[in-house]
Amino acid sequence: MRRAVIPIVSLALAAGAPATPATARAADQAPAGAVVAAGRARTAGIRFGACPADSGLKAPVQCGRVTVPVDYELPDGPTIKLLVSRLRAAGRPGRRQGALVFNPGGPGGSGLWFPLVGVPGAPQPTRKIWAAAADAYDLVGFDPRGVGYSAPLSCEKPADHQRAPTADPRRPTAAVLQIRQLAAQSMAEGCARRAGELLAHMTTADMARDLDVIRAALHEKRLNYFGVSYGTYLGAVYATLFPSHVRRMVTDSVVNPDPRGIWYGANLVQDVAFESRWADWKAWAARYDRVYRLGSTPERVQASFDRAARQLGKHPAGSRAGAGQLHSAAVQAAYYDQEWVPFAHLLASYLDGNAKALIATTTSTSKAAKSAENGDAAYLAVECGDSDWPRDWRVWHRDNSRVAKRYPFETWANAWLNLPCAYWPVPAGHPVDVGVAEGSDLPPVLILQSDRDAATPYEGALELHSRLPGSRLITETGAGSHGLVSIWNPCVSASVDRYLVEGTVDDADVRCEGHPAPVPTGRAGASDANTGHLY
Repeated sequence: MRRAVIPIVSLALAAGAPATPATARAADQAPAGAVVAAGRARTAGIRFGACPADSGLKAPVQCGRVTVPVDYELPDGPTIKLLVSRLRAAGRPGRRQGALVFNPGGPGGSGLWFPLVGVPGAPQPTRKIWAAAADAYDLVGFDPRGVGYSAPLSCEKPADHQRAPTADPRRPTAAVLQIRQLAAQSMAEGCARRAGELLAHMTTADMARDLDVIRAALHEKRLNYFGVSYGTYLGAVYATLFPSHVRRMVTDSVVNPDPRGIWYGANLVQDVAFESRWADWKAWAARYDRVYRLGSTPERVQASFDRAARQLGKHPAGSRAGAGQLHSAAVQAAYYDQEWVPFAHLLASYLDGNAKALIATTTSTSKAAKSAENGDAAYLAVECGDSDWPRDWRVWHRDNSRVAKRYPFETWANAWLNLPCAYWPVPAGHPVDVGVAEGSDLPPVLILQSDRDAATPYEGALELHSRLPGSRLITETGAGSHGLVSIWNPCVSASVDRYLVEGTVDDADVRCEGHPAPVPTGRAGASDANTGHLY
């Protein structure tokens, strides 16, 4: 099925974004406080030791803290501490090339777990994917500001955050629209009450300055960086603000950096792409009708999903799993190939009268609930703070209604997630105009992208490629799982390893054949797909 595309510029302009936005130049976004903070961090370094007891990180992984200003305009003002994790390079000392710092995206995602990809006994294909990097680099993860152990933000009580059951978000009624408006306003008000001073200093530019402070604290002259999803945008902003501080940078599954789409327009474009990726899953499920009995055509698979959603709308499973929870599980399948088999099993089992797998998706420990609420709070703080969003509900209703007519799968669910930005309590900043001039100090950046990725559509990789002279684009064709680094593809991995270990890029952009789709090995939800789900 050919993917339908709505150009990001047309969507952003239709949403009321200015034709020539007041984007921030690098000089405006790198105040002297960033230099002061990095200098102090270089002097202090990081005292690595045992990680927090409840982090799940044990030796040989170590943790330490880095101090950063809340406001880089006031380097002598209030500070917070960021938690950093590290696994020493496994290779001989003479082969060590420094630290490789990783961000998994979000925004609001914790990267503390990253060193685990290099520990002995890490599962395949994770260990295989990261073997060369783990040999040459210290693997470094961190909790960004506002996340996890780094001055975590909160907008409401975790127990109140993940309300369930919820209605099917694809075609909301007028009553649901009103409920969601009130919930979004309440969330924004909660952020104002609970998040404190940090809420006004959660922009991607602030995160990029933090990244430079971490670099200095690690005593690295230049940064080696690997960013996935939102982590690509963080990396792109860092490269714009600190081009001479970059040694090597890999961006995987790229957020479109065009400031005209950050973030309202970009989310509408994402909705279009999700419809095509959902179609990919339906076609796959139809090929395995003998296993799942969901239907022998994509249309019949859709009918099975719709039937389950109607039933759950009337009678939620286990009192918590409604049509909205089924939809959330489907969205995960649209993100990741690794979820294709489990979701097919979940849907088939429910229609067979067994709702255990679906109910399990709504079960959460208090620690998991706290983490989820914190992640969403940090997500909103970054995206709402990075740029102006429409403040008029009528604009949201018009634009999302228009997109949802043809692309209903993800549109309104995505709108609900972002709607608190319409009521955000602190002034928004201006997106950094990502890019460097020809002949700048920025070395070649490696860009990885699958051409059917829904979360970060392919056009974003092309846009970043055009803004970073000398960059190389590695395209995985005919595939769409989000985050290529969690998929074993020898063609992609070879380019990444050459770049990270040898510092070389291919003479031209590379197109790699997509990894094989998962193959179910039985009705129980198992798969023989050679993938590792990291994100």
